Order: sequence, then C-alpha cells, then structure tokens
Amino acid sequence: MGYAIGVDVGGTFTDVVLRTPTGTLTAAKCLSTHDDPIAGIASGVTRVLAGVDPAQVSRVVHATTLATNAVLERKGARVAFVTTLGFRSVIPLGRYARVEEDRYDLRFTPPPPPVAAADCFEVVERVSARGTVLTPLDPDSVRRVAARITARGITSAAVCLLHSYACPEHERQVAAILRESIPNVVISSEIWPEIREYERATTTIMSAYVGPLMASYLSRLSARLAELGVRAPIHVMESSGGVISAELAARRAVSTIESGPAAGVLAAAGTGAGDVISFDMGGTTAKVCVVRDGRPEITREFHVGGKGSFGGRRAGTGVPIKTPAIDLAEIGAGGGSIAWLDAAGALRVGPRSAGSSPGPACYALGGREPTVTDANLVLGYLSSATIPLSPSLAARALDRLAGPLGVTPAEAAHAVHEIVSASMASAVHVVTVQRGIDPRGFTLVAFGGAGPMHAARVAERFGISRVLVPAHSGVASAAGLLTGALSTERVISRLDAADPDALFDELARTAAADLGLPLTTPGLELTRSADVRFHGQSHDLTVPWSPVREELASRFSTKYTQVYGITQQSTIEVVAYRLRLTLPPPSLTLPSPSAGAARRGTAEVGATRTARTGVTPAAKEARTGVTPTAKETSTTTRAAYFGGAYVEVPVHTRDTLERLHGPAVIEDPESTIVVPPSWTATLDEARAVHLIRESAP
Repeated sequence: MGYAIGVDVGGTFTDVVLRTPTGTLTAAKCLSTHDDPIAGIASGVTRVLAGVDPAQVSRVVHATTLATNAVLERKGARVAFVTTLGFRSVIPLGRYARVEEDRYDLRFTPPPPPVAAADCFEVVERVSARGTVLTPLDPDSVRRVAARITARGITSAAVCLLHSYACPEHERQVAAILRESIPNVVISSEIWPEIREYERATTTIMSAYVGPLMASYLSRLSARLAELGVRAPIHVMESSGGVISAELAARRAVSTIESGPAAGVLAAAGTGAGDVISFDMGGTTAKVCVVRDGRPEITREFHVGGKGSFGGRRAGTGVPIKTPAIDLAEIGAGGGSIAWLDAAGALRVGPRSAGSSPGPACYALGGREPTVTDANLVLGYLSSATIPLSPSLAARALDRLAGPLGVTPAEAAHAVHEIVSASMASAVHVVTVQRGIDPRGFTLVAFGGAGPMHAARVAERFGISRVLVPAHSGVASAAGLLTGALSTERVISRLDAADPDALFDELARTAAADLGLPLTTPGLELTRSADVRFHGQSHDLTVPWSPVREELASRFSTKYTQVYGITQQSTIEVVAYRLRLTLPPPSLTLPSPSAGAARRGTAEVGATRTARTGVTPAAKEARTGVTPTAKETSTTTRAAYFGGAYVEVPVHTRDTLERLHGPAVIEDPESTIVVPPSWTATLDEARAVHLIRESAP
C-alpha cells in the first residue's frame, strides 16, 4: 500500500492530508481559491508532498461542494426534461411548502422550477406500474424532440418516463436517439429507478444539471495532479459516506451533492467513542450529525436549493433528491461568518461569510467586516492560525459593532461568540431533541478549524459532559476521507417481487460494474435491504432484508416504532430492493503513540503559535490550587476573556498537556481548543484531547 492523499475543499480553507503506508499524517491548509478550486488543491498537495516521490501516491480521495454550489447558485448546465406524453407539466407545477416566513406573505412568489416549462418535452409511449407496455415508443416523436432541443441550444437532457423503473427499455431507446445530437443524456432508470415520479424526475434532472460541470472539473483536476507527478486514481466522496471513482462521480454527479459534509462525520465515527454527536465547524458552515454504534444515520431523500433549515433544506422548499446521504444538520455559522446589526439594531451572526476572499478582517487581506474569527482573536481564544492574524485589525472590525451597541469591543466580541454558539446549538437540537434523542449520554466530537473553540460551550447547553477533539482536528474531514470505503448503492422498485434473489443478483452485478470490480473481489461486502410499508400506506421505511416474511415484518415493526413512536401491526408489502456494495480500505499499521512529532504533520507557513508571557509554577499553583506537572511548567500564558473579564490563562499544545483545569487554551497547528472554567482536559494515547465537565458553572 502506497501513500494516500485526502483533499477537502471548504468555503474558506482547502485541507490536504497525506497518509504514509504506516498511517503517519502530514497536513496542509491553504486558502480556498473559489475562481479555480484546483489551484488551492495543487498548492496543498505540493506542500504535503515535500520530500515525497509523487509516484508513490496510490490513492487520492476528494470531497467537494462543487455540485452543491452549482445547485445553490444555479450555475449548472441548462437541461431539457423529456417525459411521457401528458406529463410535461410535472416539473413546472412542482411542489412547494410555505414555511414560516412565507406563510402570510401576500406577495409570495414560488421559486422557479429546476427546468423551465419551455424546456420540457414529451414523447409518445406509456408503460404501467407493473412494467407492461401500454403504448409502444414512437421513435419519430423522439427525433422531433431531439431536433427541438438542439434548436434551443441545450446540450444536456434528463429522461424520466412514466414507470420506467418497472420497464427501462423505452428510456434506453430514447437516450440512444437523443445522444445522436445531444452530448449529455441522463436517464432515470440508470440514476435512481424508484417509484414517485416527481422525486425520480428531479433527481435525474439534478444529475444532468451538475454532471457536465463535475466531469469537466474532475478531468481538469486529474490533469493538474498529473502535472505534479500524481497519477493515482481519483475517488470522490459520495453523500452517504462511501467513495466512488471519478468516472462514476461524473456519470452520477447527483450522488456527490452532500459530498463535503460526509467526510467529517466519518472522522467522528472513527474515533471509537461509541454514541457521538459529530460537530464540524469550519470557516463558512457548521455541520452536526448523530452517530450511534459507529454508524451515522442515513436518509434517502433530502432537499437542495431551498430555504435553509439547519442545513438540510426544508422539505418542500427545494428540489428533492432521492439518493442516500448522511442525515445531518448544517447552518451558516463558521469562523468567517459575518456579525451584523439588523434594522432594529439587534446583533446577528451569519449566514453570510467572508470566505477566503477577502476573509476575516484579521487576515489582513482586505476584509473589514467583523467575523467570528475576529471575535475569537479579540477574546484571546485565538492567537494565530494557518496565516498570520492581526489583532489590531480584528479590534477595529469589532469597533463597528461595539459603538452602535454601546459596549466595549470585548463585550461585543463575547456576544458574537455566544450568538454563534447558540446557533450551532440549534443544529444539535434538530438532530437530537427534535427527534426524541436525549443528547446527554453522547460525546460531542469537535473538529474543523473553529469547532474546538466553541465545542464546550455548545455541549453545556445540553448537559453534555464529554467533548472529544481528535488529533489533526483542524483537518479531520480531509483525514476522514481516507477512511471511506469504496462503495455504491443500487435500488429498484418492485412491489413484492416474485423472485427477490434475482433482483438482488442483478443489482449486485450493476453495482460491481459501477465500481469496476468483479464480484469475486476478496473482502467485497454486499448488504441487502428493502423498503417496506404497511399495506395501504404511502410511505415506506428501509430495513435489513430477510427472505423470511415474519422476520422482515418484525424488523419493519421495530423501525416503525422507533420512527413514529407508536406500535402498529398489519400486513406489509415490499416496495423496493436495495443493495450496497462495499470494499473497505486496506488496514493500516498505525504508528506508536511515541511518534508524536512525525504524526503531528505540518501546517501552512504562518501556522506557528506563540503566547505572550511566561507563567511560574508558583503562580500556577496559586491560581488553581493544583501543583503543576513538569510538562505544565514549560507552558506560557495569555489574557483571555472568561467570566466577563480578561484573565491570564495557560496556553498548551498537545505536547505539553497531561491534565489541565480550565480556563485554558490548547493550540494545534490547524485549530485551537478552548477549555472553559469547570472543564478538565486530558490527552489519550491517540493524541485526542478529552474535555470533561467537572460541575455545572
């Protein structure tokens, strides 16, 4: 096994991690280059490969928000929608739910559909829900549609015929004709052959919408890495946490829409802490997910492009996507989130972010508006980062809030810190309390460039007493990419199929072809599941498959009770059959705990952290009542804002940490951990920092 590279492109920083064959990690953070994300990736790859032969890299895994941004910013390809005669209005009519802020708006205007009515076309054909051909396909009607699409200058088409999940032959014939004149044609029976016409259509449309952009991007990325000497295959993280080849990601681009957030959840799940809440706060957003027994929750329908609702999008306000995705909440709250005053003079934070250009004011890159990072610098929680920080510019930015509010810059900064922590706590509330989960028994796993600074305060709001900050927490998402298994999922809708085994065998062959692997590959895992519902109901739940009807019914009844809180007994029916094919990554020989310096890796130039003054052992003992250890006597201190005033607190790194009582600060090359009063910090053999709440403040 050779070297492996993980690349996570965020809104502010691009994180790159190099893992050696023995598991040693080297990390680099570079400012993201939004005009050309590949430039930032190349810079990070060059840094981590210093002194390493690029030809030894055997794997590159990438998480990207390219598809998400294309949907949110409406920058994808113009798409033609082709469907069965009589159904062209399915997309223009759409489906929209008025949420709170729209409910009483007399001037409410629904968002535009993903495809304009003029770009929707019909062909003559019809099949039944059981797959019986009711009206044969008319090839001439397809050719007429192709001519009209070409005349409109459209180069991407999404084909979704009625009930094609039961009989895909018509879609294949339509695609063959359209491809004679249209470069990119996507059909629903290849993307996601499930029931529910609207959701299947929108999923197919979104794949056609972002597919050309993804294919071009991955092709350019491959060429740029080859110029650097890296010719390893590129894999892309999919929304459900598996990784797929770049070629498959281009063909099924819709499966990468939630690519970026998934990697961080895998990193949290990989800590081995049992039931955890993954808390990832970067420069632009914060993501939260519940992980139980090492497995994150998976949803098979999410919404994009609608109104934000703690990340996901509110059902009915965006475009539904029917592909597996890690079920997480996401909010526009990160280190670069801008603090501002609304029309009533109230302080607000986010969702607008300073990003990487111009970035927070303290970056000295031209930004002037106060951000969360500026506030944390003024509070003394932060002293330096992956680029040099300017305390004077941060203080000047906070003055823009302090003056109108009639408070000191420190008080304004503390208010910003508290507001953004409360916003992130709302995301935790969504994935726990709102779903009937008591978060108090969970460990909060914090990572991202800004997460460890806010984690303890977020945990306190829910009575969570344990916070874990893993090694390399600032680049945990990039490191998490390297733990993702090569994986893909296939599904097909059939109402109580007569021969489920034959369906599963066909799904396995298709999935193996997607991954380019023979089914006899050693270590290949096949997981079967089914979508089941009570007879007469409309919606279903996914449960592990069993050919024994009574056992399948029992599994469904148990899941039904977990989801809805009531126990039901009735006749069940199987709606769809699912198969996930997984090839776990090669196991590693991990370095020993003593290999601290090698395992810490490197950060970008400017990442050095310095404290301002020394602290004597006597002063330490007088302040805390605890005799300092040999490691603690070598620490430094700085003024930080706790309890409404600045106090001198010890500043540690993981190298000097044994057992530490808050208030204190622990600095990493890529992030900073804030230990508030009433919390204790310790370091384990894996170099993870554990924060334990001693008592209520």
